[in-house]
Amino acid sequence: MKPPISSSSVLIRKARLSPYLLILLTFIVFVTILYGKDFMWIFSQQLQLYADQGQPVSRTEKKWEKLPFAIGKTQEGCDVFSGSWVRDELTRPHYQESDCPYIQPQLTCQEHGRPDKEYQYWKWRPHDCSLPNFNATLMLETLRGKRMMFVGDSLNRGQYVSMVCLLHKLIPKDEKSMETFDSLTVFTAKKYNATIEFYWAPFLLESNSDNAVIHRISDRIVRKGSINKHGRYWKGVDILVFNTYLWWVTGSKMKILLGSFDDEVKEIVELSTEDAYRMAMKSMLRWVRTNMDPKKTRVFFTSMSPSHAKSIDWGGEPGLNCYNQTTLIEDPNYWGSDCQRSIMEVIGEVFSKSKFPITFLNITQLSNYRKDAHTSIYKKQWNPLTPEQIANPSSYADCLHWCLPGLQDTWNELLFAKLFYP
Repeated sequence: MKPPISSSSVLIRKARLSPYLLILLTFIVFVTILYGKDFMWIFSQQLQLYADQGQPVSRTEKKWEKLPFAIGKTQEGCDVFSGSWVRDELTRPHYQESDCPYIQPQLTCQEHGRPDKEYQYWKWRPHDCSLPNFNATLMLETLRGKRMMFVGDSLNRGQYVSMVCLLHKLIPKDEKSMETFDSLTVFTAKKYNATIEFYWAPFLLESNSDNAVIHRISDRIVRKGSINKHGRYWKGVDILVFNTYLWWVTGSKMKILLGSFDDEVKEIVELSTEDAYRMAMKSMLRWVRTNMDPKKTRVFFTSMSPSHAKSIDWGGEPGLNCYNQTTLIEDPNYWGSDCQRSIMEVIGEVFSKSKFPITFLNITQLSNYRKDAHTSIYKKQWNPLTPEQIANPSSYADCLHWCLPGLQDTWNELLFAKLFYP
């Protein structure tokens, strides 16, 4: 008597005999071979997005080992962007304002009369781990024979200058220089055959605000699909640090040029801030994917830098701002009204689909606490102050930019951590 045949055995036999199943399996194998890397990148980026949102993620591979310049990894489960500020008079500041001749007069607060130095003595401490100390020697040796470039607006230029100040003291005076060529500023460390550069492109795309000196234009226009206008100057860079946010926040819709600025009759459409910003982010990622090698180069994106223009945001007296503020905001959940969460959502949405590994420097929350660190009135004033302004300092206080040394040195400490210990 033959043993009974199970239903599963019948299914297996039928499957083996089915030519349709054979064709399906062949197709799956072909697609996996052809697009396997893309699938893995999308999957890994989605994992990173979940991790950034605080959701539990099971990682089975050490992603940091694949990233260029990495020499280690951040402790598992550690978010270096989540923490608190602690006073540190031993290791802060990293340098003296007077010792770094590359700081623009818009950022030299001590030279322009700021009476206190309290803003210089704060150190960022992550909640669940320690931040590696900034090692200028390691940074310079890593940059030997390479180019590092910051691309964006004046806030990214501040971070660029901070990086130069953190490094230049190790380079003999006759072996370093800084030159500006229109939108491009280049610091050269001759001994290392290295350059640290800044490129002015406040929208990343071509705009009517691209003049590095004269760009205060209220009616801003951005040209769609024009990133190569600036991108040709970024080619060949080994470490690229982007930022763009402030210039998109106009309080109204953004004007987008569909043709060329040379067209006699210009075709302009209006988009919401979020849609216009999404357009720019997608253009940036396309450029990166086409022009950067993920096996040899690194790309960073710095999140929005907050302003402190409304004291009512932190419970202060109405009508005031960052002027005369010397203490930090202690509420761990504080989020300024100028920081649009919808823009952060756009970044998360677009970056989660990227096939190129973009390292996101999320400096927004930690900078939100620092109402004390702005240049305020202690900077070079390009126009003579009126009697009314002199009588009311809050009316001309700069609550966008940051004193150096100061907060932006911490941004570079975080960049250092993510570059070497992702």
